[in-house]
Amino acid sequence: MENLAYDYNFEEFDDEPDYELIGGEKIYMSAAAPNINHLTIVMRLGSMFTQYVDEKQIKAMVMADPDVYFSDEDHFRPDLNVICDLTKVKNGKKVYGAPDLVVEVLSESTKDNDTGVKKNAYEKYGVKEYWIVNPSDRSIKVYHLIDGKFNLNSEYKFNGSKTKIKVFIFDDLIVDIRNVFKWWLE
Repeated sequence: MENLAYDYNFEEFDDEPDYELIGGEKIYMSAAAPNINHLTIVMRLGSMFTQYVDEKQIKAMVMADPDVYFSDEDHFRPDLNVICDLTKVKNGKKVYGAPDLVVEVLSESTKDNDTGVKKNAYEKYGVKEYWIVNPSDRSIKVYHLIDGKFNLNSEYKFNGSKTKIKVFIFDDLIVDIRNVFKWWLE
């Protein structure tokens, strides 16, 4: 079976609404912009990862909302990615293959996919670290890929006893989730 995801000209359909391809089925994304808390989480985490990569002079990219192609049937647009193998980025537009770290911020319309079918796909395709951010209770679940399976490292809560996340893909990056949710709007 040829891999159509790599050869397909998605630019032909720029007028078509944004969608992800999950198990071969088009899942259209909301036309409405994410809420302020969602955007702030992505921006704050992205800034933390970018600052670390820049300070350590690591050849990696931190990207929000890129098209990530895993196969003919699965292409997603995760909220945030860290990619250490820059050969996976093609034409400055798309990522082909598994990012090293993926962050999804839950919303009512995406939470079932983010915690189910997409989580399973990220595991299948070899994402090393997967963070699920739940804005409603200000928590982050962190999964590490070990022996081909996601293992829940821990759940970190804004008001909990565990607030400092050791980033699995980097040697010495610690993220304090109190800084992720620092400017929270109720």
